[in-house]
Amino acid sequence: MADPWLTIIGIGEDGLAGLSEASRKALARAETVFGGKRHLALAGITDRGRPWPVPFDAEVVLGCRGRPTAVLASGDPFWHGAGASLAERLEPSEWIAHSAPSTFSLAAARLGWRLESVICLGLHAAPFERLVPHLANGARIVCLVRDGKAAGDLAKWLAERGWGASALWTLTALGGARESVGAHRADSFAAERGDDLVAVALEASGSGGIPRSSGLADDLFAHNGQITKRPVRALALSALAPRPGERLWDIGAGSGSISVEWALCGGAADAIEAREDRAANIRNNAVAFGLAHRIAVIVGTAPGALAGLETPDAVFIGGGLDAAMFDAVWSQIAPGTRLVAHAVTLETETLLVELNLRHGGDLMRVEIAHAGALGRYRSWEAARPVVQWSVVR
Repeated sequence: MADPWLTIIGIGEDGLAGLSEASRKALARAETVFGGKRHLALAGITDRGRPWPVPFDAEVVLGCRGRPTAVLASGDPFWHGAGASLAERLEPSEWIAHSAPSTFSLAAARLGWRLESVICLGLHAAPFERLVPHLANGARIVCLVRDGKAAGDLAKWLAERGWGASALWTLTALGGARESVGAHRADSFAAERGDDLVAVALEASGSGGIPRSSGLADDLFAHNGQITKRPVRALALSALAPRPGERLWDIGAGSGSISVEWALCGGAADAIEAREDRAANIRNNAVAFGLAHRIAVIVGTAPGALAGLETPDAVFIGGGLDAAMFDAVWSQIAPGTRLVAHAVTLETETLLVELNLRHGGDLMRVEIAHAGALGRYRSWEAARPVVQWSVVR
């Protein structure tokens, strides 16, 4: 780094006293210092200070390119801070960073928790549903919320969903003279007033949590009967082989159950559904599972609805498959893409047999029966057989 014009500085509640010598020198020589009003006050910056625009906009900093500039952020600027948003717009030689302990680090230190085992979330600008995939008995979670009122709203949200017995701590102004740590139980927590950004630490205690196996119970999803049933869904997901960071095209998504389980594995999904009522169920399911940021719902039919979508790592076709659609999808996906298609009609089954002969892959016919009442006794009630074809492009 020859002579970076931008210094990104993490500052804590102890202000200038907690900064390194390099950070203080960078602040002293900066022509302009950006930060929140609280950050500027902590550093004693007055005439050179420029508060962040709301919403955050990196362009105001880039406008100072080439002149000595500093940015102040809370704690570690690269953990729910402005650091990465700036760095990804700059060459490595243009910037340098001096981080302070993050709020998560300070919270773990106050509570004696192993930080490597703690789930860390930023909920100051995200819905509480982001917690859903992480809630399990004994889970330790630290999340940032906007203020004391938001901490109370979070406690109420937890209690309403069966996690009211969870231990909950509010941690304010960590590392400074005004530091405060309060211990509570979620279902008896009274909202605290104040405008300070609050960290909430949670040791979850309640019923359930989302299982980590494929094939979640059907009644966890909003649907109108158009859903890939639990055992068949488990087989589909096994063939799709989801991995963190990968993208799925879920064509004929129905309730979006395949997209939800894919996203629970850490991926993102484009759910394509022709009917608006079913698309509404997909959106509701994405929100309920805390995955609305990972599942995009496209109302339309393939192949037209695929235009402009990011190239997938896997494709699931749960309905509406015909030869024209397959040819269009096959021509758009890259070599190595995994494709899984299901058929319940004889016509689509015949097509899958032909495609298997042409492109290879695995062809499987699944017949499932459930026990049901038959007079005073019980008998097997067979579901429609499903043909699954899985192949790698």
